Amino acid sequence: NALPGAGLFHLDQALRAIQQVSRGTLLHQQLGDLAQRVAHVANAVERALEIRDAVALLHLGGDVDHRLGAHHHVHPGAVRAGNFVVTPISGNARQDADAQGIQQRLDLPQLAHQVVFANDVDVVGRGEFGLHSANDVIQQRLGTLAAKSERVATLARFIATHSNGNPDWAERAARLAKCDLMSQMVQEFPELQGIMGRYYALHDHETAEVAQALEEQYLPRFAGDRLPASATGRTLALADRIDTLVGIFAIGQAPSGAKDPFALRRAALGVLRILIEGQLDLDLEKLLEQAAAAFDPALRTRQAVATVFDFIMERLRGYYLDRDVRPDTFEAVLGCRPVRPLDFDRRIDAVQIFRARPEAASLAAANKRIRNLLKKVDAVLPFEVRPDLLVEEAEQALAGRLVELSSEVLPLMERGLYDEALGRLAALREPVDAFFDQVLVLTEDAALRDNRIALLNELSSLFLRVADFSRLQD
Repeated sequence: NALPGAGLFHLDQALRAIQQVSRGTLLHQQLGDLAQRVAHVANAVERALEIRDAVALLHLGGDVDHRLGAHHHVHPGAVRAGNFVVTPISGNARQDADAQGIQQRLDLPQLAHQVVFANDVDVVGRGEFGLHSANDVIQQRLGTLAAKSERVATLARFIATHSNGNPDWAERAARLAKCDLMSQMVQEFPELQGIMGRYYALHDHETAEVAQALEEQYLPRFAGDRLPASATGRTLALADRIDTLVGIFAIGQAPSGAKDPFALRRAALGVLRILIEGQLDLDLEKLLEQAAAAFDPALRTRQAVATVFDFIMERLRGYYLDRDVRPDTFEAVLGCRPVRPLDFDRRIDAVQIFRARPEAASLAAANKRIRNLLKKVDAVLPFEVRPDLLVEEAEQALAGRLVELSSEVLPLMERGLYDEALGRLAALREPVDAFFDQVLVLTEDAALRDNRIALLNELSSLFLRVADFSRLQD
């Protein structure tokens, strides 16, 4: 009762030393039995102390019960004790009896039982994750879990640096992100991945937001699920998904038909939701390029960037259809190929608002007419408008109005204020209508023709800074 576990082990060693010098005597056998009994007790004490520490760690509460569910299958022989999952100690009867006595003294729940996987805390606490994950291959051509963690850490730091996040927290969270996958707890209960990571990190006194990010990295898990609440969580969730998308596409395992074994469609939608709803105004193409650069050059991941970008844009189409955005509105914005999903979203909103204006139909028709005219030009499209060649009153009025409005709307567009910019461009309806009513664009005079084409090209380019309005239907 007086000796702690370490003291019992020292006693065991002393008894065995005495036993060595008493060979051939009755004392030798008696000391051997005593030493074995002391060893059993010492093991029981050590196990009980581990349980006590684990109980403090694994008093998880409702989030674990919620994820496991009321009818989750538990390993045979395991029982629940409050919020703990416990399973019987394996060993001989005498050792189990000794363990029971020790646990009684420590006032532990369920005598003669052990909290499942008490040693899992060491996976994080002793930094053993790298040793385990270095040999854990996630995909033969993509390498180990440790390699993925390195890539995601680099990308997470990049994202945090360009989104006003904390780069150190983002990198730290990425390096710890998959630690709990090495734990027996998560291997037994996969539903707890992320949750256990958070508890292990808190146990190791990691920053609260880093710990929170370990759970939030899996959000959103499905359509309509909540997004990560913390900046570090959003960064980690984004970096992990982008790394997966680039890697899997690079090895030729893109989804085909109904088959999507790596859940890449869901990953792509998660990327879009985090960027748009999480208000991260980041260049998706640059993120994909940054992720591709971290892979082994032999995989040729850089060649997969354009394909992954287009794949994600297709998921964006479904995202907006689910929000009742008209398909031609999406096509109009897609025609300009914005590379920042949050910017894409602002354009979508602006075009939807613009369509409700009385000037919208006329200006959309004018853009279609302009596009058709420009297609007929075989040479390089002229862009510079010469005022001295503006001979018709209607073309002079349109050119003057374009100069005035350009100085107003271009700064608005640079700031992403597309709705306000389009509202001002709506004032072009009358001069545009008058131009097409009174001016012959494809005149026989080559100088006048080129100048009028340049004027229309300038007008079209102004609208194309938001969307391709020629794609809008009635």
